[in-house]
Amino acid sequence: MTDKSTLTTGEAAKYCGVNFRTVIRWIEKGHLKAYKLPGRGDNRIRIEDFKRFLLDTGIPIPDELKSTNKTVLVVDDDIKMAKAIQRILIRNEFDVQLAHNGFQAGVLLGPLKPVLITLDLKMPSLDGFSVLKYLQDNQIPTKTLVISGLADSELNKALAAGADDVLKKPFDNEVLLEKVKNLIDDT
Repeated sequence: MTDKSTLTTGEAAKYCGVNFRTVIRWIEKGHLKAYKLPGRGDNRIRIEDFKRFLLDTGIPIPDELKSTNKTVLVVDDDIKMAKAIQRILIRNEFDVQLAHNGFQAGVLLGPLKPVLITLDLKMPSLDGFSVLKYLQDNQIPTKTLVISGLADSELNKALAAGADDVLKKPFDNEVLLEKVKNLIDDT
């Protein structure tokens, strides 16, 4: 790979088992998102865009492109709930950091680069919807699992706002783990 975040058309072709010209055709037809380097005009494909293409087309993601990041940011103003989620995830070998409001979450996102955020919707000042909007507006590549006791209509609103999955409080620990692992396996 040329760097940790992009692939050349040749590298993408090797992963897919096709000729690099096929990859160029995918790009030209809009099937695979890429950008051109200034000057020479060579294509570069962001790893995230390539993995999304693989998922959309049913091509298995190579192991070397799968995320090894196991950092989860738990965002919940209920300290007991946040610590309970933290304990469950730590027992299953995740690295977990806590934020007790949306502002703290925003501050921690940059340095932590979590692969997943668990997010309560109802918090003081910056609520979960504000955090979802921030993630979308800034194209932050992290999965989001909303964990909330609000009504189903609010959970559906969170999905529409960019959450990857939702879990209603109170929840079963095994269901939490299953959802977290499924979301991380997609990265």
